[in-house]
Amino acid sequence: MPAAGTALLVISSVLIAGIYPGAIQTFQVKPSESSKEAPYIQRNIDATRTAYGLDDVKVTDYQATLTTSAGQLSKDAATISNIRLMDPNVIAATFRQLQQIKPYYSFPDSLDIDRYTVNGVKRDTVVAVRELNIDGNPSRNWINDHLVYTHGFGFVAAFGNARDADGKPSFAVGDLPPTKGLGTFEPRVYFGENVPDYSIIGGVKTDTPVEFDYPDDASSNGQKNVTYSGSGGVPVGSLVNKLVFALKYQEQRILLSSLINKDSKILFERNPRDRVAKVAPWLTLDGDPYPALVDGKILWIIDAYTTSAGYPYSKQTTLSSATSDALTANSSAVTAQGNESINYIRNSVKATVDAYNGTVTLYQWDTKDPVLKTWSKAFPGTVVPKSKISKDLMSHIRYPEDMFRVQREILSAYHVKTAAAFYGGQDFWRVPRDPSTFGSNASAQPPYFLTLQMPGESKPEFALTTPFVPRGGRENLSAFAVVNSDAGPNYGKITVLQLPRSTNVAGPSQVASNFEAKPEVANSLSLLRQGGSDVVLGNLLTLPVGGGLLYVQPVYVRATSNSAAYPLLQKVLVSFGDQIGYDDTLKGALDQVFGGNSGTTSGSGITTSTTGTSNASLASALQSAKQALADGQAALAKGDFTAYGRAQDRLKSAIAAAIAAQSKK
Repeated sequence: MPAAGTALLVISSVLIAGIYPGAIQTFQVKPSESSKEAPYIQRNIDATRTAYGLDDVKVTDYQATLTTSAGQLSKDAATISNIRLMDPNVIAATFRQLQQIKPYYSFPDSLDIDRYTVNGVKRDTVVAVRELNIDGNPSRNWINDHLVYTHGFGFVAAFGNARDADGKPSFAVGDLPPTKGLGTFEPRVYFGENVPDYSIIGGVKTDTPVEFDYPDDASSNGQKNVTYSGSGGVPVGSLVNKLVFALKYQEQRILLSSLINKDSKILFERNPRDRVAKVAPWLTLDGDPYPALVDGKILWIIDAYTTSAGYPYSKQTTLSSATSDALTANSSAVTAQGNESINYIRNSVKATVDAYNGTVTLYQWDTKDPVLKTWSKAFPGTVVPKSKISKDLMSHIRYPEDMFRVQREILSAYHVKTAAAFYGGQDFWRVPRDPSTFGSNASAQPPYFLTLQMPGESKPEFALTTPFVPRGGRENLSAFAVVNSDAGPNYGKITVLQLPRSTNVAGPSQVASNFEAKPEVANSLSLLRQGGSDVVLGNLLTLPVGGGLLYVQPVYVRATSNSAAYPLLQKVLVSFGDQIGYDDTLKGALDQVFGGNSGTTSGSGITTSTTGTSNASLASALQSAKQALADGQAALAKGDFTAYGRAQDRLKSAIAAAIAAQSKK
């Protein structure tokens, strides 16, 4: 009997746990799966959108036109004037050559984007701090490494939409000591992303300070020295403290050096991201801290997240895969996220680290996040209220990149709100491949910060942007999404422009291919690549202007025979519909596309004389006329009278623009 009972129990468990559910799935669920699972799918959609902060996403149908005409961009002057031609991932080498000044300074391989008000106008800028590079010091020894060369010096910012006549960035602030283009500030960087593991600073003030400050030709010894006077650091003057740190760093000279006195202090844990992690290990930190000039100081700003993997019914994702793109994969300046699995995320904290004294401040940002409220109860006083954020700091708050990367990954499927459509899966999107990556190195296009005015909005806003293409093998554009990054009532508002499924608007990869396929462009790039030079294509930007989608890509040239060479902006590529423009300036390229006159007066990015501007406009108009004439003849040969008519319209507009430019000379 016991054996029979055991056998019956085994048979029953197999039937109940395996065969019966399988039979239900096969004979009841599968034949009507979409309707049977609809309530659960809908529950998953609703929960996922809420958990990832996507429940208020505004999706708008955008009837993107493919045709071009003269004056088409006349209502988009605010966006056109702010198009960022300075690619922060390309001009890092330019910053190093023009602003590094000495080999013991450095800049990261990927710079940051922020905005500053200059002469009453808010402008996008490419920013970085001049950090210490101890490996570049030609005279390496323990004293120099840890007591003399202790800090970086200065903040550098270049306008995103401007260059000089040679193609170099136009700097708002730079040099040593720093220029005053963005006001006066404390320039010393003791806490940064590229500093020694420890430095011994401060001490009794004397007439011969030990710490090197910055090179100075006016000084007899060619340099300025300084004694640190900030609040950062741990006292190391006592015998006990010297012994403790000598053991920690396995360095007996900390104990024996006469340069360390009773007032000396030691700096360690100096990376801004690491310092915030020490203060609040329960926060997940964004991979890209960025520097800003705030209230006369250089502050590192780090976005911090509260996450959870226990939100009911929400889709699970892995931070490492959701945030991976061409920037996180190829830049050492951006820390890739770990393999943490989550299904809930909020940008609940904005953290700052003072570059001079290392002070860490955590500001509450999401006032409704229950996870942050719980942590704040566990660690009272750690996070200060949002109301404590100063006006100057608030002006440099931006939407976090890793947060947007996660959201766009989820949004690629969960923009579909109904269970039936979600089950079909025919309208899912994906982030397109970055056109600058190929083969095994192919990665998703990173999101880009831009100042632009969205269709239907009354003013331009600083925003983080991304395009979408269909899942599968097609590369045409499906949608374009932006999230408002200016602190204010619209901060965090995600807007999606969804293109008609029947309209074939080229996506980034297709546009990049079209650029290289145009004979005039291909020939010019081929010539630029000869004679010891190389062409570097910058970020391919997508902009919803003129009733359609405009693509803009800066073209840099760099000498290959000179190790000190750096990229210089020489050309600009633009595309709208099936038209391509290629010129020395953005305005010239736009005029080629839009019948000789795009309708905007801004976009050259170069300060020139009136005669020079007129000559450039005339040359651009004549080039547009030549192209329109060739397109018309080709259309006539094919018997395509519609295309022939459009080409004739463009020819007339180009001739009118040429006459107007000639009259200004």
